[in-house]
Amino acid sequence: MLEPAKTVSLFQKQPEQKIFAPGDKIFEDGEEGNIMYGIVEGVVELFVNGQVIETIKTGDVFGEGALVHEDHTRASTAIAKTGCTLAYLDQERFLFAVQETPMFALYVIRSYSDRLRRLKLSL
Repeated sequence: MLEPAKTVSLFQKQPEQKIFAPGDKIFEDGEEGNIMYGIVEGVVELFVNGQVIETIKTGDVFGEGALVHEDHTRASTAIAKTGCTLAYLDQERFLFAVQETPMFALYVIRSYSDRLRRLKLSL
């Protein structure tokens, strides 16, 4: 199976990727989210209540929660820790990728589950 971020790149509708400089805000807690991201290159920090809760790197995916929850809101703030190149999928392309690539769907579920486990262990 392709690395999840590469799967995102493959199913991305637009050929261009998004570029972020260190310190750039990718999205903010509470805002409406209509795309998920795959880190092609770089490191991203996820914040909740101003605290870093996770640092993710090349190959990881994030932001999928806003695509699967009915209210489509973000539950964290994502900030580029380094220069980042991100592939992205909107909800339509995300659902297509999940349908056409079951292993991608499994990875997304595993990623979500891993984050929940780490949160539980930190309490």
